[in-house]
Amino acid sequence: MLEFKLGKGGNVEIILLKEDAEDLTKGDKLYSYLEEKELFKGKLGETYFDLSLEKESRLLLGLGKEKDLDLNSLRKAFYNAGKELMKHQVESVELIIPKFEDLSYKKAATAIVEGFLQSEYGFEKYLTEKKIKPSLKEVYLDPSDAKEEEVLAAIEETETLVEGVFLARDLVNERAINMYPEILAKEAKENLEDLGVDVKVFGRNKIEELGMEAFLAVSEGSDKEPQFIVMTYNGASESDEKIALVGKGLTYDSGGYSLKPTKGMDTMFTDMAGSATVIATMKSIAQSKLKKNVVGIVAACENLISGSAYKPGDIIGSMAGKTIEVLNTDAEGRLTLADALWYAATVEKADKIIDLATLTGACVVALGSTNTGAITNDDNLMKNVKESSELAGEPLWQLPSHPDYREQIKGSFADISNTGKNGAGTITAGLFLEEFVDDTPWVHLDIAGTSYIDRANGYLPKGATGVHVKTLYYLVKGE
Repeated sequence: MLEFKLGKGGNVEIILLKEDAEDLTKGDKLYSYLEEKELFKGKLGETYFDLSLEKESRLLLGLGKEKDLDLNSLRKAFYNAGKELMKHQVESVELIIPKFEDLSYKKAATAIVEGFLQSEYGFEKYLTEKKIKPSLKEVYLDPSDAKEEEVLAAIEETETLVEGVFLARDLVNERAINMYPEILAKEAKENLEDLGVDVKVFGRNKIEELGMEAFLAVSEGSDKEPQFIVMTYNGASESDEKIALVGKGLTYDSGGYSLKPTKGMDTMFTDMAGSATVIATMKSIAQSKLKKNVVGIVAACENLISGSAYKPGDIIGSMAGKTIEVLNTDAEGRLTLADALWYAATVEKADKIIDLATLTGACVVALGSTNTGAITNDDNLMKNVKESSELAGEPLWQLPSHPDYREQIKGSFADISNTGKNGAGTITAGLFLEEFVDDTPWVHLDIAGTSYIDRANGYLPKGATGVHVKTLYYLVKGE
């Protein structure tokens, strides 16, 4: 278990070097040699391990160019440092935390701690031989001036937040054979109830009683009972303000009768990434005892084929009373979210709503795995979400919501159709959801491309990324 301590110690010292720096504060002779042989240039995340059996060993760590240095640079650099130290089976290190221009000391410390922690993640539950073997036990952080309290606060908060990110990753990486609605609900209870979060789980009878016809229609093809999960955290009893976090909870999506090809199905155990993010964020919020009121909502089910499964051409109802023409059963997530969002707006009476969903392949085409797509009905809330995502290092891109796009989802035989007619699939899917927020300030985040990646990218591992746990935490906290 990695432990962060303040002060001096450790048998390896980390020395930081920017790419445009002229020399090192320590080890000038070594650096001259490395520069001459072009073995180390200080590029972002570059490492050089100077092993000594007689005196203190050193790890040179590149931070890149001064003008490009930001919080995400620090995360990436110290992730690489953690990996390099692991390779050499180092157990303890020391770092003097410098002051970085244009970065607050506490935020810089947060990014450094996160980088170290990120280096130790791996989903190796089903591997007989583990590939990741963490060795680092102690990191001594030597604060500048009188910054000890800031660094201690940064350590505590970051450990909690990264624990949440790792929980989200573990939930998403778990395969559908072992992760279905009942298990997801069980995970929510086990992770949250001991922290003071009230977790209510509604089965089919209660879901029917609430009139969630759209949600139920999607679930009909599976023999697994749908679960509607409501997680309530009241951290500010003196306040009536409440924010709702709503996550798509498709624990498996075959596409239904609009069947996906095999290659499109092999990662569909990840279609509950939005729900994992919400559960994990609720855990980080509760562990940090944020003085906020938050409700997390998940409509969990599977979208499969059977004699009772819903079909293209069906017209179904919804909790909001609106009828929906089903043109594609693979546009199922928005149907489950429609009822979940209406519940958040009208039963929970949330003042703000954020939903997260692996909603559209169109978002992957448009933005790849770098940016999350976003749609909103409230520019102020969108501004706050963007600022939180920038702090978290989890970029998003706001998409337009011109009235012409709304015309594309008007139904011919029902109030609304579940797919658009002329492209812009990410936008029309988001605007479909807007129909069910009852004018509550709302932001939709399409994480189809960012929640699960097919190759590692910086400190994000191959597989589940846990994207936007940090964004939502910072948004709720108010940073």
